[in-house]
Amino acid sequence: MDFNAVLAEKARIIDQALDRYLPHETTPPGIIHQAIRYSALSGGKRLRPALVLGAAEAVGGSAENVITAACGIELIHCYSLVHDDLPAMDNDDLRRGKPTSHKVFGEAVAILAGDALLTLGFELLARAGTSAAVSPADGLRVIAEVAVAAGTEGMVGGQVMDIKSQEAGGSPELVAEIHQKKTAALFVASVRTGAILSGASGQQLAALSRYGKRLGLAFQITDDILDIAGDPSKTGKSTGGDARKRKLTYPGIFGLSAAREYAKKAVEDAVGALDSFGPSADFLRAAAQFILTRQF
Repeated sequence: MDFNAVLAEKARIIDQALDRYLPHETTPPGIIHQAIRYSALSGGKRLRPALVLGAAEAVGGSAENVITAACGIELIHCYSLVHDDLPAMDNDDLRRGKPTSHKVFGEAVAILAGDALLTLGFELLARAGTSAAVSPADGLRVIAEVAVAAGTEGMVGGQVMDIKSQEAGGSPELVAEIHQKKTAALFVASVRTGAILSGASGQQLAALSRYGKRLGLAFQITDDILDIAGDPSKTGKSTGGDARKRKLTYPGIFGLSAAREYAKKAVEDAVGALDSFGPSADFLRAAAQFILTRQF
């Protein structure tokens, strides 16, 4: 599989759908719709929504039937990036090679843009869950699971722990918990969303959950490695930010070489979790391998 080509095609489909779902920038009040389109349509790998599509395909479903939910997941991810970049959080000037939202629209509008992206993300998940092809129980289940992954047991909780660890330091166990909540939780929710909406069995969901958890950990470790050794022209952001902010990371605790080994082991575990699946899960397998070699 030419993973980059397949991912690019999935990203193209997702971008087209996002463009349809997002209000036009001239819709009053124009400034907020300009801001949300600026952040949501500014590029990126679209890995999380692509995992929604890939998980649906892995259990015999159709990517077309879960595209709305995939876009909902992506908007929730975009909201988290807008808020993470704020001066009160990571205070970043660049995201995907472009000025961050608060640099372009001001801090107040950026906060509201993040709020709007989060809200619209759940609106799209609700739309997906009320389609004719999905049972009401499964639709509600997806909304509840994504809410947990985005809340204090997931992204929000992980971000709080990340901030507090900068003040007090931490342990290997703490950095693993931060990564699980801040990053892996939404990866797990992504694959489970695609699978649940496609009628997956309990056994398939359990395997995909293991896959998403290990994939998310590998992704965050490689993200931290790129913050040290990445090429800013490819990553779209400057290097060294984690060290300046005293963030708790695998490279910071174990060193670059050991961090790469941890990422490699997490990818091996993710691929191994898919042993019960046939070729229909090849995109998910390739996504895990991509994590180790990505440069952006």
